[in-house]
This record gives sequence, structure tokens and C-alpha cells, in this order.
Amino acid sequence: MSDAIKHECGIALVRLKKPLQFYKDKYGSAFYGINKMYLLMEKQHNRGQDGAGFASVKFNVEPGTRYISRVRSNKPQPIQDVFAQINERLNGVLEQNPDKKDDVAWQEENMPYVGNLFLGHVRYGTFGKNSIESVHPFLRQSNWKHKNLIVAGNFNMTNSNQILEELVELGQHPKEFTDTVTVMEKIGHFLEDEVAKLYQEAKKKGFNKRNASPYIEENLKLKKVLKRSSRNWDGGYAMAGLVGHGDAFVLRDPNGIRPTYFYEDDEVVVVASERPVIQTVFNVKIDEVKELERGHALIIKKSGKTSIKKVNEPRENLACSFERIYFSRGSDAAIYEERKNLGKYVFPEILKSIDSDISNTVFSFIPNTAETSFYGMTEAAEDLLNQQKTAKILAGGKNLSAEKVTEILSERPRFEKIAIKDAKLRTFIADDSSRDDLVEHVYDITYGVVKPTDNLVIIDDSIVRGTTLKKSIIKILDRLSPKKIVVVSSAPQIRYPDCYGIDMARIEAFIAFKAALELLKDTNQYHIVSDVYKLCKEQQSKTDEEIINHVKGIYSPFNAEEISAKIAEMLKTEDIKADVEVIYQTIDGLHKACPDNLGDWYFTGNYPTPGGMRVVNQAFINFYEGNDERAY
Repeated sequence: MSDAIKHECGIALVRLKKPLQFYKDKYGSAFYGINKMYLLMEKQHNRGQDGAGFASVKFNVEPGTRYISRVRSNKPQPIQDVFAQINERLNGVLEQNPDKKDDVAWQEENMPYVGNLFLGHVRYGTFGKNSIESVHPFLRQSNWKHKNLIVAGNFNMTNSNQILEELVELGQHPKEFTDTVTVMEKIGHFLEDEVAKLYQEAKKKGFNKRNASPYIEENLKLKKVLKRSSRNWDGGYAMAGLVGHGDAFVLRDPNGIRPTYFYEDDEVVVVASERPVIQTVFNVKIDEVKELERGHALIIKKSGKTSIKKVNEPRENLACSFERIYFSRGSDAAIYEERKNLGKYVFPEILKSIDSDISNTVFSFIPNTAETSFYGMTEAAEDLLNQQKTAKILAGGKNLSAEKVTEILSERPRFEKIAIKDAKLRTFIADDSSRDDLVEHVYDITYGVVKPTDNLVIIDDSIVRGTTLKKSIIKILDRLSPKKIVVVSSAPQIRYPDCYGIDMARIEAFIAFKAALELLKDTNQYHIVSDVYKLCKEQQSKTDEEIINHVKGIYSPFNAEEISAKIAEMLKTEDIKADVEVIYQTIDGLHKACPDNLGDWYFTGNYPTPGGMRVVNQAFINFYEGNDERAY
């Protein structure tokens, strides 16, 4: 409702288990894998619009033949651009060789992208610039098939500096400093090391250099490579990789922070960041799509054999709750129900705010991601109104006329579409006053449904910074002249930065943080700010085991209701006539609604890794020192 939280990244992997001729015969095209990859990526478009990339690996082609293809784009419609490039290349080859239209063997040998193994990625850049060099998949090249590595992931590492230093200790000189490059180089180093050992084994067994390759392919243990590579990683990650000869892997972090789902049958192995994406693209039932266990890797050998291997010891299940609230598409059956429950569980606080006066309250939402939680809120309102109707009828007894009973039964909660975003409107004026005037018109509103005696309840999934809420939405809603505007967040107060994939890096941007600072001033406790700063500075030299999130001290003097009240006060400008109240979901309500995704560090400050606590302390240091740098 305020300012959109930038999305994460999405991964897609397809391994075709049959010869390409099979897909040509059954589905009419040897491009079956490419087509499925397009759908998997497009269905995850919600996860990133800054860039997209696609890579493929061919099996068993002759030396001198290109067996890895890759295409990336950071254009405004990157997925469309990637597949437009692919189609242009494929169509161009077929136009030059019309007699090869149905020759699958020739296509596999001579056409780019026509392969057996595919990896795709959609990206929002939380680290590094949005240049084409930052777009996944990344490629680490070698003349040895087994040493070629393609990597893409949905992740952020909090200790990229440490990983970089480890690479230097290993004798490397990475060409750039991003967490993707450092992670890929770490995997690449141990991949090369394992291949070298297997080559020496093959020589001892009497294989010549040429015949050593099949031995290496068969005996390469990706679990060992991943275990050695990820030993010191600190972050949330779903990491996918392809090895040049045809092996593939997907690795999930030990807390299960970033989501990973997979499906396998006798034709394909599929991996994606969201479950309904696989269900839709491959038309499979919900129970056929599995979630990869935390700390485990799905390993797909060139032979087609798959296995689930424990790479790192699983820790507490702290899957990201924002996936359920906001990021993932709501078409997942479980997510849909959870979002409805978020609206349902926040309703008791709404009821208090409107003094249980449902008859004189209009309920709505700000499009579009809050629509499902709105349905949950409406169900709770209908349930309460039905209880009120029953009480009226029972109290009236035999004295009620049929007309009066009909009148009572006909009463319904007032659900309306109040605000409609004008997607065409763009703020293009440079000076602040002109821009603010334009921002006020980002939403159109529905006139004639709100009376001066009404409460107007608006729900959304989150209130992060409050900027658009203050400059636009509340001003627009006030034009309807309601008695009271109740702004509801189906998520709790965002108090702390995320560092595992969501772009919420600067603590000073959060309206809850700003409200806590104002309350410290109001209560003559602002000295706590400098006290917390000193404690955070002291943490910089501590070991991981000693790290504490001292920023909690900013919020500890106040309860959630006091901070919400201060936020409402800050959002109401002098020209707003209606009363304004802000209601947030409780932490208990969040966990009750999303029982399997208990990661809540952006709400509670309870980070699952030491790196997270280092980041929050650094974010506070940056705020205090006026440093505009990111904390990770």
C-alpha cells in the first residue's frame, strides 16, 4: 500500500529424461524443453523484472561442437527478449535448412539451445548493478566438460567478504565482487579439485586421457563438491547449477529460507521457486510436487538418476513468511488459504476500531496483492454480522414481523472497490512539489458509496515505508469524507532489514523505525539511540557466537499498539479531516496463519544466522553515522 517491496529471484530447471525424438513424437516438437522453460519463467515473472537468463546443455555431441548455449537480457521485458532471441536463432537455422524441420538428430547436433538440460532465472537485483553482467545464469568456462559450471540462484549471502577472502586464500583472483561470482567460484574451485582427483584415479585404473571422461562423469560426487563449497555460507539460498557434461544440482539453505519445489516423472525432472508454477505448466496435482528439504540438494546425474542428499545439517525451519504474505503467487492452494487467514486473524482489532459497527463501515483493499486477505476479512465480517442478526431475531422472538425478519436478514457487510490504480500514470516531474501533486492521482477512487457517518477500512499486505500512503492514498480516501479511515496491514510491523533476498536494506526507511524514534523523543528516551549505536559498534569485533541484535533496544520501550498509534499520527497531515488509525497483524496471528513459514526476522529481529544480526547492527550504524551505503 505504501511502497512496493522489490521482489526476489526465481529459478527454473528442466531435465529431459528421454531422447529428444520422444518429445517430437509425443508433443510435436523437439523444442519441448525450451517451451516449458518459457512457461516456467513467465509464470515466475512476479519474482523479478530486472533481468532474465536461459542456459542449455547438450549431451553426447562430438568434440568441436558447441554444447552449452546461454542468453541473457536486462531489457524492460527480459523474459520476452530472451525467448525472442532464442526463437530468432532457431527460426533462422530452420529457414536456411528447411529439409531438417523434422530431423531431430540434426537439430540436436546443429541448433543452439536444443538440448537435454535447461536452467532459467528471473532476477531482481539486490546486490550489484543491473548490468547484463549481473544477470544469471553465470558461466564458468573450461575446455574440460566436467569443469564447465553454470549457476543461477535466488539468494543473498551476508558474508560475501568472507567468501571472497577464502577464494583469495585458495589462490584465486576473482574478477569482480558480487555474491553470485564468489559463490560460483567457490563451487567451481571444489568442482575442479574433485575432477582432478577423479582423473588421477582413472589414470591409476589404466584409463587413457580420452577414456577418463566417462569415469569422471559416473563417479563425480556433487554432494561432496557442494558440502565443501557451502561450509561457510551465511544467507538464504536456493542455488541451481549445471555441469558441462550433464550433471545438475539444486541446493537449499539449512533454514529453508528460500523456497524450492520439484517434480519428477519418467519424462522430466522440474525445479521452480513456486509450487503452482510446476502444477500449471506440467498439469500435475499438488501432492506430486515436492518441497526440497532444507540443507539438502536435489542431484540429477547425466544418467537421469536423481537423489536427495543432505549437504548441510538442517537447522530450525525458518522459511520466509513474506513468501506467503506477498512474494509468491496466490494461486498456490496453501498460500491462498494462509492469506485469507491473515485477513481473518486481524479482524478482531478492526472490530475494536469500528466499535463493532459493521453497518456503518465500508470494507475495501488497495489492489492487487491484498485481495486475498481482503476475502478473509470479509468472511470474518460476515460471520460477525450473522451472529448479530441471530441475536436480534432471538431477542425479538414472536414479536418480530415477517417484514422485520426479512429486513434483518437482508443486512450485509458493505464491501466495495474503493481505489483503482491508474497504471498509465507516471510521475515524471523533477521538483518535489509537482511530483507530490502527481502522486496524489496515482489512484482513482469510487465516489458515492461512503457516507460521512461511515468508517472506511482499507487492507493491504504490508506497510513498509509509508511514503505513498502519506502522500497519496490517505489524501485520496479523505476526499470521500468518511468519519474514520482505518488502514490495515495483514503483515506485522516491518522493523528490521532483510538480508536474504528481499531488498529492504536501510532501516531508516521503515515507518515503524521512524515512529519508534519519535516515541523515544516524546518520552525523553532518545539517549537509547546512542546507547544502541555504541553496542552495535562493539559487535563489529565479536565472533559469530557472540553476535546480538542490539537494535531491538530501539523498540523495547514500547508495545506494538503504541508504535501503530504513532505511525497513524505521522501519516495524518493537517489537511486530513477524517480520523486515521493504523492496525497491523500480530506476530501470533502471522504464525497462526502461516504455520510452516516461521521466518519473521524483518518483524521480530530474530535472524536465523549470525550474518543477519551483523547486517542489522551495521544498518543501524549506517543510519546513525549518516552513511548511505547498504548494510550488505
